[in-house]
Amino acid sequence: QVQLVESGGGLVQAGGSLRLSCAASGRSINDMGWYRRAPGKQRELVATMTKGGSTNYADSVKGRFTISRDDAKKTVYLQMNSLKPEDTALYDCYAVIGIVWYWGPGTQVTVSS
Repeated sequence: QVQLVESGGGLVQAGGSLRLSCAASGRSINDMGWYRRAPGKQRELVATMTKGGSTNYADSVKGRFTISRDDAKKTVYLQMNSLKPEDTALYDCYAVIGIVWYWGPGTQVTVSS
């Protein structure tokens, strides 16, 4: 059974920073990344990283967020700087093993103005 455990969410003032972590179990992890869900909005991609290290970011976070991964620890990170109130959401990490996507339970990020 593949499990993902997220940590690092919380409440921060606008302009502040947070670092999210997501540790996965399982073998042969391919892509890893983060989506987010804000109240009243559709889930959107935040950042992804392939096993080879290629990254992709939502336009709204480019230059502020950085995704990284440690394959030895099976962990993906999301460094979030210059946070804005519109970044408030439930952040979900995922990991792809084979062709199956696995998701964590989510970690809440709240940015106050």
